[in-house]
Amino acid sequence: MGRPPRSNAFVVLMAAGATFVGIALVAGGATAVPKRHNPYSKLNLFTRVLSYVESSYVEEVDADELIYGAIKGMLETLDPHTALLRPEQYREMKGEAAGQFGGIGIEVDVRDGVVTVLSVMEGTPAQRAGLQPGDQILRIDDQPVRSTVESVQRMRGRKGTSVRLLVLRKGCKEPQLFSLVRENIKIRSVEAFALEPGLGVVRIRQFANNVHRDLETALRELEQGAPGGKLRGLILDLRNNPGGLLDEAVRVADAFLDSGLIVRTEGRAGRILDEERAHQKGTRLGFPIICLVNGGSASAAEIVAGALQDHGRAVIMGTQTFGKGSVQTVIELEDGGALKLTIARYYTPSGRSIQEKGITPDIIVDQVRMSEAKPVGDEPTQKERDLQGHLRNPRPEDPRGAPPPGYSAIAQHAPGGEDHQLRTAYDYLKSWNLFAAQTVFGQPAVAGRPRLGRDRQARASQPAAPSQAIIR
Repeated sequence: MGRPPRSNAFVVLMAAGATFVGIALVAGGATAVPKRHNPYSKLNLFTRVLSYVESSYVEEVDADELIYGAIKGMLETLDPHTALLRPEQYREMKGEAAGQFGGIGIEVDVRDGVVTVLSVMEGTPAQRAGLQPGDQILRIDDQPVRSTVESVQRMRGRKGTSVRLLVLRKGCKEPQLFSLVRENIKIRSVEAFALEPGLGVVRIRQFANNVHRDLETALRELEQGAPGGKLRGLILDLRNNPGGLLDEAVRVADAFLDSGLIVRTEGRAGRILDEERAHQKGTRLGFPIICLVNGGSASAAEIVAGALQDHGRAVIMGTQTFGKGSVQTVIELEDGGALKLTIARYYTPSGRSIQEKGITPDIIVDQVRMSEAKPVGDEPTQKERDLQGHLRNPRPEDPRGAPPPGYSAIAQHAPGGEDHQLRTAYDYLKSWNLFAAQTVFGQPAVAGRPRLGRDRQARASQPAAPSQAIIR
């Protein structure tokens, strides 16, 4: 997008439960520790215990496993994002950063207490085996599964290895056994589609390499189908985005901000390590943005949402985000593995720390299944057309009586054919266009939050979005 080059450091931010989290490749030497604080005096104790275990334990032991276990135990006294990555884990992490992983190609979530297939990626082992959305996964390799994170970890693995799934399909009385061979699955990090001319959706699944370029391509395609080549509104979908490369997250935020701070990272004792700022070149303004988030939106996704929220560039909609506000650095080790160590916290432009708290949406919308919702109240079920002998409408064809065109587009792209949060965001965009057709939407005002940036007077003249409205 013609933006200035950024640091070459490999910085990644991701939520717990993902394969890789908050990462930067760095090099550096050890720093001498004063004697009075020297922890290495206890190494003699460690080597003595290790010697006893190796020589006297009732069974043969693997020395490498003992060392890995000792390091793991040490790091577990720190935060949950600090860990030792074995060589195979580190290779997998770098593969995911490049936008691919070893797996079978399905997206799953818990539905009615059961891990359920939401979507099947084209050209993957899952599609060839015949897995379908709605399939319930009961067991993986003869072991029961209880959570999404657990199921994802057990279905992923090295290319060429096999995994067996016991699946219950709607309409079938007995579960079916599927045996699949894992392949390298290419992640399509950015997906986009038009709701109607000028109104579009861009979904970013994770911040892998070159996501900012994929975003640019997606926006251009949406603009080509828009009246006059300009968008009237955009839904930026960051739901279930666990994070990824920090540099890519900054570039995505930069695409919609023309100035100001995007994110600040602070190390020990509040020392500022880095500040990333927006640039005017290539910025897209002039239309409203609704950013969708949920509890699966973490780290880098929270950086983007927080920056857009603090600058008043987007209304954040959905549910509270994950709340990972720390940065990790990965130091490569001589055995091919790596040490992942938390070194900093990151802050939004207004100085908020996301750690533990997450991003609170401007408009809270729970994800519900509308097909299972039941109407309440004493609203009459009969309409005029149900009355015997009612007058006929001489002009029955009223285009306003048809459902909005975006509803069918949402049904085509939503797992299970419905997405209440996305549909609500679409409704808000349409109403925003209806009520503020003459307003410049470069930086819409958001009630109840301090303004950042330049044109305060222009923003103050714009209609404020509801603050903390709740839709169930």
